[in-house]
Amino acid sequence: MVTKKSATKTAVTGTDPLKVSLTTGAKKCKPFELEVMVFAPSSGFKIEVKIERSCTPQADSIWKIVFDLYKKKATGDGFTQLVHVSYTGGTAVEQQGLQTTAIDGINEDQADVVVTRVGPAVLSLKDANTMTPAQLEQKKNAIRSGSSEVANLAL
Repeated sequence: MVTKKSATKTAVTGTDPLKVSLTTGAKKCKPFELEVMVFAPSSGFKIEVKIERSCTPQADSIWKIVFDLYKKKATGDGFTQLVHVSYTGGTAVEQQGLQTTAIDGINEDQADVVVTRVGPAVLSLKDANTMTPAQLEQKKNAIRSGSSEVANLAL
């Protein structure tokens, strides 16, 4: 039996394991970007992989996986961004997978898909200005497909 004295002591010391948060207020969504992986798909290039959360006007989360392709500067002092690719999970399952990736990071299966399938497709976009519309669409489809798989492999 808990006495009034011990209950007061617990509340004062902060050792009470029960935490109560009110959830009846307005819905909140805070956008952020989290880098989850960096790798070199080819000499002189790097790809940064990020999970990004943006918000709708109704404060609903929108989860994305982002691939930024960089090329090493000829001077050797840093990189120049060539391509920015953003994939929004199209289904509730993909959205959950991207959110899980933000929490847990990239797992081994996801990393394998990023490095062997998505990375080469993103790297090939360095020459996007010389591609035909059909070739560009083929690369985009490969990135969409691989990104979808990365999202699903988180679950």
